[in-house]
Amino acid sequence: MTHRTARLGLGATALALCLASAATAQEVTLRLHQFLPAQAVVPTHVLDVWADGIEEASGGRIEIQRFPAMQLGGAPPQLIDQVIDGTVDIVWTLPGYTPNRFPRTEVFELPFMMANGDAEATSRAYWQLAEETMMDADFADVHVLGLWVHGPGVIHSADPIASVDDLAGVSLRAPTRMTNQLFAQLGATPIGMPVPAVPEALSQGVIDATVIPWEVTAALRVSELVENHTEFPGDALYVATFVLAMNKDRYDSLPADLQAIIDERSGLEFSAFAGRVMQEYDAPARELAEDRGNTIITLDDSQMTEWRAAADPIISGWVAEMDGMGVDGAALVDRARALIAENLDN
Repeated sequence: MTHRTARLGLGATALALCLASAATAQEVTLRLHQFLPAQAVVPTHVLDVWADGIEEASGGRIEIQRFPAMQLGGAPPQLIDQVIDGTVDIVWTLPGYTPNRFPRTEVFELPFMMANGDAEATSRAYWQLAEETMMDADFADVHVLGLWVHGPGVIHSADPIASVDDLAGVSLRAPTRMTNQLFAQLGATPIGMPVPAVPEALSQGVIDATVIPWEVTAALRVSELVENHTEFPGDALYVATFVLAMNKDRYDSLPADLQAIIDERSGLEFSAFAGRVMQEYDAPARELAEDRGNTIITLDDSQMTEWRAAADPIISGWVAEMDGMGVDGAALVDRARALIAENLDN
């Protein structure tokens, strides 16, 4: 009986070890790397919501570790290569941080492209146009989880800016190639830098102004560093595009049911949610500037006409550039506008 009991005990232990090993093999840990501090709007109200939902739906089989503020090393423009080469599993970044690598995404960054200043409708259009034209081109090296834009871009400056002429001689931080071209066309001296570098650059006088949506100004305390803010009612002067991307091999290695869990919480509706949330947090950040007594300049119709006319060459120049690459730039502009309009109507 003693030997039989021992054999049964060994058998049970072996079975338990096998089951534990099988369970362990099912568990997945994914590392998500991004450039903003953990308390900022997107990490807290977009990325964490997305990641928490996947973890819960997987019953704990997927863990998504979050690494904010470039904690895993490198600079924000390196994020896309980190996910492509598998250094990390997932990144949230701006395609515009790596100019010329994602040319089709720039159609949404053209001046006054975002109709009615609606980030949710534009984010839906971004995902839809990407499915039509970008997934096997611009984003061929990654598995795309989400694509969205922020709320209307605002100029935050030391001195008031109302007319195009007010930009003359202003050193200004812009986020992407298209916004750099835009503000150079308008007379400013654009200086490219990732958004985390903005507070120090403003405080040290490296730049006189920055262009970002209201939402991110709270985390960066921009309203404490400048006293003037210029808004563009209606169609937004500019927006920047974002991508949440996963390493293709890592995604392909997952069991089909875990892929399905990720897919169900990604894509079109998630992209729309992300754009909507970013824009919703514009209002409380704007209130911070108001409470400080800062000057908020909202342009009138005649001023908007001036800015539109001055920005038109950026659109025609981009179309010609795309045509030179063998991409029908005019068709992309028309399709992007049509999709935005359709989503505004729905």
